[in-house]
Order: sequence, then C-alpha cells, then structure tokens
Amino acid sequence: MYKHILLAADGSENAARAAKEAIKIASCRKDSMIEVAYVVDFDQSKTDVLHSGSSEAINLERRKKIVKVEQLLKDSGVSYKVTFLHGTPGLEIVNYANEQQVELVVIGSRGLNGLQEMVLGSVSHKVMKRVNCPALIVK
Repeated sequence: MYKHILLAADGSENAARAAKEAIKIASCRKDSMIEVAYVVDFDQSKTDVLHSGSSEAINLERRKKIVKVEQLLKDSGVSYKVTFLHGTPGLEIVNYANEQQVELVVIGSRGLNGLQEMVLGSVSHKVMKRVNCPALIVK
C-alpha cells in the first residue's frame, strides 16, 4: 500500500471522516506514516494576528482545530506528524504533495452543491485535478 499519506485537515467533520479512511489505509502497512496538513489561509491569518495577543495563542487556536483528527490518529496507533502550511488551501496542498512526493492524498469533501462548486470551486476538486499522485476524496 502507501507509505507516505498526506491528510488534508481543516477541523471539519469531513476532515475527521477523511482521517478515518486514511487510518484504514495506513493500517495495511506497518511503516506507513500519515502527515496531517493544515493550511492557514492568508486572509484568515491576517484576522488571527489582529485578534490575538501572541503567536503562541495563534498556534494553540490552530492546533485546537485539528484536535479531533489528532485524537483519531493517536487512538489508532499509526505513525503521524502535523504540518502547518500557509497560503491558499488548494494550491498549498497540491504544491506540498508534489514537492514531498507523497504517495496518496486524502481529503474530505465539503459537500457543495453543483452551483456552489461551479462558482466557488472546491479545494478537494482542485487537489484532485492537480496532484501528481492518487487522491481520495471522502464524503
């Protein structure tokens, strides 16, 4: 199976479901490692800095968003690490996955309807189209 799995997480229920699937896949191989990628959007980052007293407080708030995913990973016993990226989520996930030569990207679907996806686009769709490895979108 896959040794290096990139799990894109944003703190949503969809990300938690994606984590469960990534764990199932990683469990098939003893030396698999799941890398959790949380992308700090530039626009959100500016707001965080303005409303926070320190960089430690900002980092703590970001870490809290993925606590459910981290707990699932800890409970499963699979090897994992967390990486914080900065930029536009879809682009950053694709660039990171391609640069790090991950073997599989697992990402949750937000469940946009057809019109929303056409107008807004979706991070999972952008990742699926541009990443150089297999990708799994979890609904």
